[in-house]
Order: sequence, then C-alpha cells, then structure tokens
Amino acid sequence: MSSIGTLWTIPQQYSGKRIRAVAAYAGLSVDLPEKYTHFEDNKKPEFLAKFPHGKIPALETKDGFKLFETPAIARYVAALAPNSTLLGSSLEDSALVDQWVSFSDSEIGSHTYLVVQLIRGVLTPYAKPLHTAFVERQVRSLKTLEQHLATRTFLVGERITLADITLASVLQLAFSFTIDAPLRAQLPNVLRHYNTIVNQPQIKDIFGPTEFCEKQAQYTPPAKEKKEAKPAAAPAPKAEKKPKKEEEDEDDDLVPKEEPKAKNPLDFLPKSTFNLEDWKRAYSNKETRGAGGALEWLYQNYDAEGFSAWRVDFKYNEELTQTFMSSNQIGGFFNRLEASRKYLFGSMGVLGETNNSIISGALIARGQDIKPVVEVAPDWESYEYKKLDLSNPEDKAFFEGALAWDLEIGGKKWVDGKNFK
Repeated sequence: MSSIGTLWTIPQQYSGKRIRAVAAYAGLSVDLPEKYTHFEDNKKPEFLAKFPHGKIPALETKDGFKLFETPAIARYVAALAPNSTLLGSSLEDSALVDQWVSFSDSEIGSHTYLVVQLIRGVLTPYAKPLHTAFVERQVRSLKTLEQHLATRTFLVGERITLADITLASVLQLAFSFTIDAPLRAQLPNVLRHYNTIVNQPQIKDIFGPTEFCEKQAQYTPPAKEKKEAKPAAAPAPKAEKKPKKEEEDEDDDLVPKEEPKAKNPLDFLPKSTFNLEDWKRAYSNKETRGAGGALEWLYQNYDAEGFSAWRVDFKYNEELTQTFMSSNQIGGFFNRLEASRKYLFGSMGVLGETNNSIISGALIARGQDIKPVVEVAPDWESYEYKKLDLSNPEDKAFFEGALAWDLEIGGKKWVDGKNFK
C-alpha cells in the first residue's frame, strides 16, 4: 500500500479517521508525523509556513501539494483511486455523494460538535434552549437518514462511497455524546449502516471500538470553589455606630449578592387536596378497574382545580415501524420528563401492529397548563396535547382505557405501554 504523503492529525480525531479510512479503502495510505503535539506544533513557524491557519487535519503529499479542511482532503484522496468508485460511478452519483457528505457534516457532525462545546462551556455560557435546539435539529436529520436507508444498503448506489465513510466518521462521535440508547432504538437502519461501514476489513482498525452512550451527555455546572480560611486577625476597633437613616442610604448594590434559584412556576400554584404520590401508589397496588380499584380511588380523590387530565398523541405516526421500537420511544420521552416527576403521572402505549401503529395515552398533570410540565423534555413538541373533561363520557372512556391499557383507537388495539410514576 503506497503512501501519498503526511497527514497531520491526532489519532483519536474523528475527521482524521475519516481521511485515513478513505485512503485505506482506496488502497492507499498516509503517514502520520513521528511526533505531533496539538496546540504546540501547529503554532510553530515551520507548520504555519505550510498551513497558515494552523488547522488540522492537514495533508502534504510527497510531491509538495498542501491541503487542509477535512472534506477537501477526503475528496482529493478518494479521487486518487478512480477505480474505487468512492466518488460515484456517474455524474449524478457523484453529485449525490457530495450531497450526503455535506448533509453528514452540517446536520449531524456540526450539531454534535456544538453540543459538546456547549456542555463543556467552550462555546458560550451554557444555555438549555440552545442545547435543546441543537439536539432537535440532529434528531430530525437522523430521521431523514433512517428513512433514506430503510430501502438501501448504502447512501448512494450499491457500493461504499465517500458519503458512507463520512457519515460513519461523524456518527462515531455522535454515538458517544448525543445518540443515546432510546434514540438508537428508533434508528435501526442508521445503526445497521454504521456497523456495516466501520467493520469493513480495510478500515476496522482505523475506526476502532465505539463507545455508545446510554444517556445523552448533559451539562454539569462547575462546583463552587471553597474559600481558603484566612488566619485570624487582631480584633479591629469598634466603629462608631451610624445613625439609622445614614445606614439606609448606603449603596448595597456595590456588594455582589447571590441570586436565589428560580423555582418552577408549578410550585406557586395553590395547594391541592389531591396527592399525586398517593395516586401513584394506588395505581401501582390496585387493579385499575372495578370496585375498590385505582380508578375508583382516583374519582373519589381527584382535585380538578389543582390537576388536569390530558390526551397525548404522537404527531408523526407515519414514521413508526416496529412496535417495540415505538415502545422504546415512549420510554425515552418519559426519561426526558424526569425533572417533572413530582408534577406528573403518565400512561402511554403503542396501538396497532408493525408499520401500522400509533402512540397515544394520557397524562395527569399539576395545574391547568401542560406546557410547564412537559417542556423539560426536548422532544415534547413531537406530541399533541388535548385537555380531557372527565365529566364527558367520551373523554372519560379514553382516559380509563389509557390507564387500564385496553385503549382502542380506530380498530388499533393496545399492544405495549409504559407508565411515568
């Protein structure tokens, strides 16, 4: 395998892995520098003379050609082996390869990078709305990929292209930080494609093992530093006491004050006679229907002033495939509602069959507005919420069916469900 030149990169750098994998799959290789220390060697005059911006990966071929930026290097290396079909076997395929390379970098890779930078405090002071927006954009893109790969082995044509290797390189980072177990359960085709690419014999050692995260990486506020105890000083002479009026005129704003932690708006609601924790215990320990059952207990104790009942329906049922995957999706949604556990109870399920199912169910929530309760979950807007009137027979029948797990909608019967307690 002939070397085309030297690639400055860090062994674990995902963009560098992409270039090395493309070269290996094309039957070529690149040399890594014998010694490279990032943030030191790339700032030296001899490196900047070749690559003025100081970025890596950076390639210098044996005939002196210099190139930086990962997509450009990867495409150049792929073009050095025209028989590999890494760039597609037609003009149209070549354009599609470029399309999916750009999509992988801009929609998957960039949002992973932004989340990582955000939770590490590098990009900007941490902001939950930004974090949520980045994750939602990435999830939407992953679902586009899932749909595209449902009928294809590879992104373009019938053989591996630069697009497939590019996607694998950005997914490896995403699997470690943003694509957690519940989300992976919704992406069987993406996961199948990833495993197909990274386990190709020519490039398996380059990608190495993948560290799959079980839960999405979250921001952890830095611990407050403890102040060092100062040595005891001699007692200062007592200051002369000022008149009260003079004390009141002092500028207190010059002294920094610690802001009190913001409370959830639900904490300010009037106290309710209905105890949600008692209800959760009743639901867990009693039969749902029948005399002395959980529903009878609920109707005897429910406080419609302090709590409300809601119907919840998934907006994108046409995207659902395997029913067990849909059940996992409900579990993921409930996991992301953890911050509202003391304000919320839920019973949701999958109704129907494979490739013809829906997600629906019911919630009991503190207060009369569902938004403050569910917006803690990044994917809360993927569901529709309708307030239920339990004095209305139709609403009451739906509510009881969701809690008893015997709900039926449009001929679709309940096949699996999960509770949020």
